[in-house]
Amino acid sequence: MAVTARCPLRAALLLTVGMTILTHTAVAAPAVAANVHIDRQPMAQALESLSRQTGQSILFSPDLVEHLQAPSVSGSLTPDAAAGKLLNGSGLTMEVAPGGGMIVRRVTGAKRPSKARRAPRVREASDIEQIVATGHRTRSVLSISGDQMQEMMPGQNPMQALDLLPGVTFTNVDPWGNNEQNSSIYVHGFSNTQIGYTLDGVPLGAGAYGNYNGLSPQRAAISEDIGQTSLSSGAGALGTASTSNLGGTIEFNTRDPKAKAGATIRQTFGSYSTFRTYARLDTGNFGSGNSAYVSFSRQDARPWNLGEGNRQGGYQVDGKFIHKGENTTITAYFDWQNKAEPNTQGLTAPTDLYARGAFYPDLNAAMANYPAMTSKSAAPGTPNNKYYFSAAQRTDYLTYLKISHRFSPNLTWDNQLYFHYDDGAGVVATSIRTNAILTILGSYLDPTGSKYIKNGQFTYSVAGIDPKVWNATGGTGFAVRTTEYEDYRGGLTSTLHYHLGQHNIEVGGWYERNNNTQGRLWYPLTATDTLTPYKRATNPLFTQWMNAFYTNTFVTHLQDSWKVTPHLTLTAGFKSEMVYTNGTLPIAALPQSLASSVSRAKTIVDTSTHTVAGGTIPSYKPFLPAFGALWNFTPHEQFFANIQENMNSFAQTGYSTTSPWAVTSQEAFEDFKKTGKPETSWTYETGIRTNRPLFLGPLTGISGQLEYYHVDFFNRLGAIKPPNQGISGVGGTVANLGSVSTNGMDLSFTLRFGGHFYVYDAVSYVSSIYGSDFMDGSTLYATKGEKVPAIPIWSDKFAINYNQSGFNAQLFGTYMGVRPGTITNTVMVPPRFQLGFSSGYTFKHIPHMQSLKLQFNVSNLTNTRSWSTITAGDGSTYVGYPTPPRMFFGTVAASF
Repeated sequence: MAVTARCPLRAALLLTVGMTILTHTAVAAPAVAANVHIDRQPMAQALESLSRQTGQSILFSPDLVEHLQAPSVSGSLTPDAAAGKLLNGSGLTMEVAPGGGMIVRRVTGAKRPSKARRAPRVREASDIEQIVATGHRTRSVLSISGDQMQEMMPGQNPMQALDLLPGVTFTNVDPWGNNEQNSSIYVHGFSNTQIGYTLDGVPLGAGAYGNYNGLSPQRAAISEDIGQTSLSSGAGALGTASTSNLGGTIEFNTRDPKAKAGATIRQTFGSYSTFRTYARLDTGNFGSGNSAYVSFSRQDARPWNLGEGNRQGGYQVDGKFIHKGENTTITAYFDWQNKAEPNTQGLTAPTDLYARGAFYPDLNAAMANYPAMTSKSAAPGTPNNKYYFSAAQRTDYLTYLKISHRFSPNLTWDNQLYFHYDDGAGVVATSIRTNAILTILGSYLDPTGSKYIKNGQFTYSVAGIDPKVWNATGGTGFAVRTTEYEDYRGGLTSTLHYHLGQHNIEVGGWYERNNNTQGRLWYPLTATDTLTPYKRATNPLFTQWMNAFYTNTFVTHLQDSWKVTPHLTLTAGFKSEMVYTNGTLPIAALPQSLASSVSRAKTIVDTSTHTVAGGTIPSYKPFLPAFGALWNFTPHEQFFANIQENMNSFAQTGYSTTSPWAVTSQEAFEDFKKTGKPETSWTYETGIRTNRPLFLGPLTGISGQLEYYHVDFFNRLGAIKPPNQGISGVGGTVANLGSVSTNGMDLSFTLRFGGHFYVYDAVSYVSSIYGSDFMDGSTLYATKGEKVPAIPIWSDKFAINYNQSGFNAQLFGTYMGVRPGTITNTVMVPPRFQLGFSSGYTFKHIPHMQSLKLQFNVSNLTNTRSWSTITAGDGSTYVGYPTPPRMFFGTVAASF
């Protein structure tokens, strides 16, 4: 098997060590005793401590051990024996988990534990500490619970909750984090489309705003039905169904149906006419091992920076069914959503302006702000003029069927079938009174109107707008441009887990077929048919271009986790990725519709340029190795290390992106096909975790993680103009812009003060440095040695939580240090600090009601004005998006 020539010694060493572990012949051996010392504490903490002290992976649901208190256990004990002592009398038992390790389950027909075994009726530390480091991984894995997420902001995008974790920067102009057009996340130097995303193991694609192979998590599941979100911030598991996870993976897991029949309804009211409804109905256990739920949500609010006629949100329904047989578990899931989110225009910064807004629904005001057809006046000052409207419209259907069968205590086979359909559009109603827009419209609507052409562009600066263009677009001075998406994708994941002696062996595969189309269409906007941001336009004037992509993805992996001693575990494995995409252009753009001005040109330039016809380019890496180690060097502390290589397959998208199909000549496409390489990364991470009870007065425990990581990122792709091409913009290509080297450290910890109070903090440092300069046309960008823009060098996050009986209060905040605003670091974005607050009280023992909770939330508590998401510039400016102002929300939640 070939190894990479770039680092032959490193690859050969990993291959040798990895195959040594994978081919080690193990004979089933009895469990080895370990020195176990566990103090009396909440059951969840006790099981985590047992996992660390024995090196045995222990899986359990937080709901299963809620309010349980574990006894003290000490002595030289096997994992089974120690677990038996912890769980004695609790109504729970321990059994071998699929793929090895142990899993905690409820004993069939077991009664509730006695009052002596139940914790007091308060939230214990294990319950309130909702941000945790997973203790049995060789990688850095941090999790945040669904309950914590809903306390911070009911109904929020689960991605936004990750902003509390170290090494993560999430920004959005929406208080719920739902606006996808300007949503931004960075993890250890990697951005949205360089991270892998899954929901219950189903791939969600590359996180692109312009859909081409997936959907966002808030569209895949209702926020309240997310039970946990986990971040592998350096490298994801080999079995993760993703081909974009250069910077790690984000896993979203939906809640399971409840064992008892019931219903939940939550109603949120708040600033800017917010009205969010969530309802869920659980069947409870029925038949033989069956349970299910169905949920509904409706989000409706006015965007804070837009007028009364604007709304954001939509409808969503999801449902889950689980059958648990003696040896087979079947899970079925379905999700449908339909939403429209008005987009927010960014501002070219630095600027004294803060938010642009939009004219909609006042067309008269929009027309008055722009000159009439015969005027020779310029359009309103660019670049911060306003749209009439802009929005993202999305409809999705997602479903999966998962079957897990246990052939024996040591062999389990998991299979999952899934299907996703997306129909969406990005919509912009924009003034036609700019040379760039007129050049596009004129090329299609009046290609012979040469007297309106100046310097290679259609223009209004001499004789007004071409009447043919004006009349065809509706006579308002505006036209509607859409980018429309349709995506059909389905696939299968299959994984065998085999426990052999001290080895847990995993072998699996993933196949996906994705058919995706993207088109740029233009529509007229008239005084009587003005269109809206919330309805799909029909009857286009013309289609500027249409892409069609057909992708087959094949991924296999093999991994062995070898428990060398009770305290030391080594893992090694590799995966193979093969992604074949055939990109075609059923409708190619007219060359001149992509052109910019050329000085002294008398006609439209580049009329002979042939836009790309397309073809097939593979993303192929047969050997992507991974190696890890986990050492429990004390009963409470462990050391972890991981080395892994990953590949980011070529984006299955076209114009205006960094995809091979974004070039504008077939010659450039064929050249890239011969020499282009997909982006790859080597990730090295190491750190220490702790979870230790303390007896220092009010301080009763500490848990946390310190991590150092280094990433070598190769073959960074960017869209540029070739040297000597001029400024026409046609003939642009995608080029290898060199490497990026990243070094960083994360420190996160939670201090527990009894069972009622905890303090969490996470501080991060990251330095991502460009490895080379690059040329764009005739311009040299001196980026070598400069920091990658938009990423804060320092950041800090904290949460302070107090619980007493049914009362809960939490203050949380994020600090983001300065961010480079340009690729050459000539302009820096000021720091950003935000606070949020939540409090609530849960009433029990209400007739005919399980509980009633009242919750109050404040976002941006100090009403900070700062930039949230930024888009880096290449000169002295960048595009900044505003932070939403202070908002107030109240929620009433009833459970029956």
